[in-house]
Amino acid sequence: MSAAARAAGPAQQLGHLRSGSGRLTRLIVLATVAGCQARGGGRAAQRADSLDLAQLLPRHAADSARHSPRVIAEPSVVLFWLSAADTLTSADQAEAFDDLKYYTEQVAPVLGASGIQLLATNADTVYVTLPNKQRRTVLLSGLDYPYGYLLIDPGGPERILTGVYADDELLDELRAYFDLPEDTTTTQPRITT
Repeated sequence: MSAAARAAGPAQQLGHLRSGSGRLTRLIVLATVAGCQARGGGRAAQRADSLDLAQLLPRHAADSARHSPRVIAEPSVVLFWLSAADTLTSADQAEAFDDLKYYTEQVAPVLGASGIQLLATNADTVYVTLPNKQRRTVLLSGLDYPYGYLLIDPGGPERILTGVYADDELLDELRAYFDLPEDTTTTQPRITT
């Protein structure tokens, strides 16, 4: 920009940007906006991969970053809350969600001590990566309840627990499925070969 253009007022500077050198400026602005949007998408994907039970709110699944189907490659418990839960009254939704969250928080230390991931999703599809690099599709829609747990140990059959399970019942299911010992507070992570 020339010294005369810099000395001019804002209106004259804006006019200068609209001229030939303004094309370069517009390209830079568009590239900056596109870069910001790309970074924002990365943050949404990062949120989808982390478990934050307080953020898994009973809301319409289209509003959530967890709507994208998960790809599971290691032993995991996937807490799911589908958009079909919108058919429940708001009081029933709140009660079910509070119970689901409470009991999940009670068993989370056992899962962590056993090396089992605890994930959350609003998607009605989950993909399981098998040892031969193939994927198996697990559909969660059309079940008895639109919320619950999906137990996955790749290479074996998955188990779907619909509805709310009290922590002792949930622990029994986890121990049976993942072959966990009774004393899971001191268990070392499993090594699979």
